[in-house]
Amino acid sequence: MSNNNWTIEFIPDLTGKVIIVTGGNSGLGFESVKAFAQKGAEVILACRSMDKGEAAKESILKEKTTGTIAVMTLDLMDLASVKRFATSFNEKYDKLDVLLNNAGIMTTPYFLTENGFEGQMGTNHLGHFALTGLLLDLIVKTPQSRVINVSSLAHKSGKMDFDNLLFNDGKGYSPMKAYGRSKLSNLLFTYELQQYFESKGIDSMSVASHPGASITNLYRQLEKRFWFRFVKPLFAMVSQEQAMGALPEIRAAVDPDVKGGQYYGPSNGMKGFPVVVKSNAASHNTEDAKSLWIASENLTGIKYLIK
Repeated sequence: MSNNNWTIEFIPDLTGKVIIVTGGNSGLGFESVKAFAQKGAEVILACRSMDKGEAAKESILKEKTTGTIAVMTLDLMDLASVKRFATSFNEKYDKLDVLLNNAGIMTTPYFLTENGFEGQMGTNHLGHFALTGLLLDLIVKTPQSRVINVSSLAHKSGKMDFDNLLFNDGKGYSPMKAYGRSKLSNLLFTYELQQYFESKGIDSMSVASHPGASITNLYRQLEKRFWFRFVKPLFAMVSQEQAMGALPEIRAAVDPDVKGGQYYGPSNGMKGFPVVVKSNAASHNTEDAKSLWIASENLTGIKYLIK
């Protein structure tokens, strides 16, 4: 096999590595936790439900695993939960090799998080922005650490509007518009965070990935939509199982050849082995990236300060 056909067989020994996976109880996150633990890492499976997290852990540990898994509660829709998670992690651990910001929701009806944020931006971007900032000291102190943000092909439909970033009172809201904006935000954040690391001479990397069209719990939400029955046969042709869909984020997290600011996705766009891919021009808009960073700090109250 070549690196153009990258699989979990290429994952190096991860003994001694500490890795957080948000949304690790199902879908892509579950596959990532399993892959890391099987290669010897100490994995923190972060999710909203301890019961679901423990069930996922038990399922993974039934297979040959040389690493360990710890389940911790994290609700990205509630900044108080994010802060509790970060405080607890910072007390228990003295390093963080990989923060895999995997969790996400997709094309939901309009709703507000505990902090009054539009649900998809609040969960997919702002929750992870806050989490990364609260763990920044450990990330910076850990040589060659990585932050991985999971985006989507849907970033191409995203448009930033800083006059109405969170679709206030539902103004201009549609499930897909909000999802596209949140996934574009993931990339803007990734590239700006890489710039932040480079400007301060920090030995850390910020990398992005997307799973293509993968059959996960997010896909199963779409199955409930009336219109999806018409495109389901086409989706089946171009989609892949979640184990393949997880490979881009897994490769971004552990491949020694990864470079900061890269974006990994399936080789054929919707499916295939993980390779470096390109995101659209909007994701490289440096003014939007800076504006989003400032807005995110103001909304979450989390400033990226290194002690």
